[in-house]
This record gives sequence, structure tokens and C-alpha cells, in this order.
Amino acid sequence: MSKAGALNLATGLGGKIDKSDVLSAVEKYEKYHVCYGGDEEERKANYSDMVNKYYDLVTSFYEFGWGESFHFAPRFKEESLRESIKRHEHFLALQLGLKPGQKVLDVGCGIGGPLREIARFSSTTITGLNNNEYQISRGKELNRITGVDKTCDFVKGDFMKMPFPDNVFDAVYAIEATCHAPDAYGCYSEIYRVLKPGQCFAAYEWCMTDSFDPLNQEHQKIKAEIEIGDGLPDIRLTGQCIDALKKAGFEVMWSKDLAVGSPVPWYLPLDKSHFSLSSFRLTAVGRFFTKNMVKALEYVGLAPKGSQRVQDFLEKAAEGLVEGGRKEIFTPLFFFVARKPHSGSQ
Repeated sequence: MSKAGALNLATGLGGKIDKSDVLSAVEKYEKYHVCYGGDEEERKANYSDMVNKYYDLVTSFYEFGWGESFHFAPRFKEESLRESIKRHEHFLALQLGLKPGQKVLDVGCGIGGPLREIARFSSTTITGLNNNEYQISRGKELNRITGVDKTCDFVKGDFMKMPFPDNVFDAVYAIEATCHAPDAYGCYSEIYRVLKPGQCFAAYEWCMTDSFDPLNQEHQKIKAEIEIGDGLPDIRLTGQCIDALKKAGFEVMWSKDLAVGSPVPWYLPLDKSHFSLSSFRLTAVGRFFTKNMVKALEYVGLAPKGSQRVQDFLEKAAEGLVEGGRKEIFTPLFFFVARKPHSGSQ
């Protein structure tokens, strides 16, 4: 169902940004980050603009290389990347105990790949919250194509100020999305507010692990590469996420870094030493092909100026993610289930 072709990649580059403004958007996005002189406080203060620019610039690349679900997954031997991603989404639905007819919120839903999979798996009604116009329009198109547009929809909004009343959802989840929040407590508090008492919130978070040393320059470089390549204001420690959940009023039922003990490393699809026909576009050869294709498309005017720069910082992200995974200082798979108490109200 994804827009897989080179022409679709080219026409989607820049999202809702006017094609003549893509290069200046890339330059502004880059300046938010450490590699270009930016700092954490500026990224947090301007997180909405930064994250919106990021997803306008990269969504077409993500869909071209990754499919409709923009996330990692722990993986078994002999299991394809696509199979592991679906299983990862089903696991989340099962941990939430989703039941047919429930009203569920997907916080930071991307173009809705997980939303569609989980809705079909659990027979629930899912609303995807997203602040990016391009991703919402793309998601609505895919909902129509897959036939879930009657039970699934999208709402444009900021997850720090959700456009929903209190106590309205039977379950809430986030898949590698709330890492974009400038403040975990503020984001989790909004999730707490819109969730019905006695119900659960589950998420996969991007985190630095306890092995991360903030005084180690190599560790800091890896963290900065992930931040610029993935539109992040900062990357929190796993413990900071748990503390923020408790401060927001949640009871943490359980939590675990699912990267630990995974038979196949989560970062394998991005490892340049790995080759796979099923996920060819993510391999070193596939990325080299994409890089040169984008260069050619930009040269002939089919892709906007600045497209190569986007490809460059995505490459930087891939390198940072692989090194962060190898050194076990970063995980995209910190999972938790947290419950809003029956008596809880804020």
C-alpha cells in the first residue's frame, strides 16, 4: 500500500512545504541541532516547528524505505522485518487488553500504519493524533484504501495540548512518538487527562540507557546524531520516563527494555554489514542507490533543492542508531504499561 516508487518519493519530498522553500526549511531544521550550533533549550522551546519540519522533510523517505509503520521491533531469527513490526504492534494491543468497540488514541500516529494494523487486529475504533498536515493527509488516503476509514480517523493537534475532553479514551498508546515531546511529564499528563480512570497507557519510548555516559564525547556524538536525524529535542533516560509517569499520576504496571535479549538486534536493518532482499532499501547498497537516485532527481528538478541534505541527515541518524545499539547506550524499545487509577483525577 505504500508509495513505493521513485517518482512518488520525489513528489512527496517536503510534504506540505512549498517545493521552493524546502532548502530553507532544511537549513532552519539543521540549525536547531548541536552539529550546527543549536542547543537543547532552543529545540524544546521550538519543538512543534522543529518536529513539523522534520516530518514534512522525511516522511516520503520513511515510507519509501520502511513502509507504513515507522518503528523498530525486537526480532526472532528467521522472522522478516515486516513480520516483526506487525508482531510488535499486536503485542502492544494485547498488553493493553484491547476489546472490540473500544475507543483508542494513538499519540503521534505518523501515517497510521500501526493504527490500521491494531484496529484490524483488535476491532477497535482508533483516533490518530498528529500535528503534521502531510502525514494526516497521507494517512487518510491509506485508511480509505485499506477500508478502515469508517472506524479510524485522524485529528490534528499537539500532544502537549490535546484537543480532547477529559476521560474520553478506553486506552492510549504511543509508538516511538512521545520522544518528540519537549517535556515527558507534560505529555504524559495530557495522556492521563484524556484517558478514562482505571484504563491503561502503553508506549515504546526512545531512551538512553543506564550505560550512557554524558561525559563521554563519543556517547554525546552518537546522541547528537540520533537527535538531528530523528527530530528529537533531547533523548531521555529510561528512569526519567518512569519518574514522569508517576509524577503525572500513573501507576506503572511494568516496564522493560525489549532490546535486551532480542535474538536479532533491532538495529540490524540499518547495519551496513547486513544485507537483506526483503528490506533491500534499508541496506548499505539500497541506501547508496536511494542517495544517488535522490541526487539525480534533484538535479533534473523532479525533487526539490535540499532533498540530498535530508538524505544526509537520515544517514547520520542511521549511523548513530547502529552505534548506539551496538554500544547498548540507546534503545528505541523501552516499553511500559501504566494505569490511571480509578480514583485518579487531576
